Amino acid sequence: MSAGTGITMASMSTYAILGCGSVGHAVAEELVDEDKDVLIIDADEGRVEALRDQDLDARQDDIEDESVAEAVADRDVILILSSDVEANATAVEHIRGRGGDQFIIARASDPVSADNLSTLGADVVINPSAVIADSALRALETGELEYKARQLAEVIDGTEQRLAIRVHRSPDPDSIASAAALRAIAESRDVEADIIYEGEIGHQENRAFVNLLGIELVSAADTESEEYDTIALVDHAKSGEPEAETEADIIIDHYEHEHEHDAEFTDIRPNVSSTSTILTKYIQELNLTLEKEVATALLYGIRAETLDFKRDTTPADLTAAAYLYPFADHDTLEQVESPSMSPETLDVLAEAIRNREVQGSHLVSNAGFIRDRDALTQAAQHLLNLEGITTTAVFAIAEDTIYLAARSKDIRMDIGRVLEEAFEDSGETAGHSTDASVEIPLGIFTGIEVSEDNRETLLNLTEEAVKTKLFDAMGVESSDGGNGN
Repeated sequence: MSAGTGITMASMSTYAILGCGSVGHAVAEELVDEDKDVLIIDADEGRVEALRDQDLDARQDDIEDESVAEAVADRDVILILSSDVEANATAVEHIRGRGGDQFIIARASDPVSADNLSTLGADVVINPSAVIADSALRALETGELEYKARQLAEVIDGTEQRLAIRVHRSPDPDSIASAAALRAIAESRDVEADIIYEGEIGHQENRAFVNLLGIELVSAADTESEEYDTIALVDHAKSGEPEAETEADIIIDHYEHEHEHDAEFTDIRPNVSSTSTILTKYIQELNLTLEKEVATALLYGIRAETLDFKRDTTPADLTAAAYLYPFADHDTLEQVESPSMSPETLDVLAEAIRNREVQGSHLVSNAGFIRDRDALTQAAQHLLNLEGITTTAVFAIAEDTIYLAARSKDIRMDIGRVLEEAFEDSGETAGHSTDASVEIPLGIFTGIEVSEDNRETLLNLTEEAVKTKLFDAMGVESSDGGNGN
């Protein structure tokens, strides 16, 4: 009901139902149960008598008659619910013709009759077939989730040793939170599980996330495959690892996988924006007691993946977040979102600002030589806040490798694919559409052996080459240098 009507359910004390078939009867019973004053008008004498036998205020009349409009003139809300759509239209026309301001709800049979009823003055138009279809789809969704939850539980229950939950390389909050939720599900079924990752837990915010919530992760280098008889890939599609070589029993993701897997259980939903949303639905369906740490992780995973609900957010993401909100530790969330900045990160950010080159809304910068590679991701994220900037890429040299971190809030750009296109022959790329990175061996990129004496020379050689490749992949041309504004 529109806010502009000035009417609330509390103030709507008198109702009229015109046309009381099965739909009208169901509505009348609900209203009477709520102690509302309901008048029913229907043309069928037998039906009216039956309604009176149920102690309902029912009168016989043709709803197309102008006298009916006068009979309901003192009613706050009028529901015109007969199956005769033309009669409904006539009733709306007569009621509005009296100049009253009653709130009118009318029944249509299709989009054309719905438009006609709206034009005649109905405030709300209901198409029963559409309502039934929506209800059927909701029931289907509920039934599917129940079936999938049962399937997932069966695969987990089949674990005799341990469950390995593999996340994508250098995992982000969505990966970590989703894995923590799946581990909680496994533990609720007395199955031990490890969250296994490749690469590093980069970005100070991600490390703060893991440390503050006490989420235990295991490096793949410290595991033996024979320890695990069940393998799960969770938020793994953009891992940068050779998927075709990764066997799996369970796959849960919000990105499609490039390779087919012969998995016992698969739930891939590109129609939601985070894998944390999917795992939250399973937590709900399996009726698990939600630990504060897992709830906090899942809520942060959804927020991080949707840029705090500002990017590609779906109703499923919002309802999952709403469910998690009361269980989450909001003080911890605040600490995760505001990690302290190290002196080196500040230096790297300053260097990246000085050396930035901007083409359109795209910024690329060279941060020189670094020790802390995580400082690059911080710099790329902070530079994204500059006015007019939608995509950033910051690179630097550490030892004998070029490290590059990129971020994008441009919905038309997949920054992961940009890096793959730019450095497919020389670097190893990881990440996805909004957050990606690449590592490039310096010797391969320049064709020159690295030594302490030629590092500055190599930095100068790589700077324009990296910028040119990036801007070309982004679809813009690099200038000959200089700072952008």
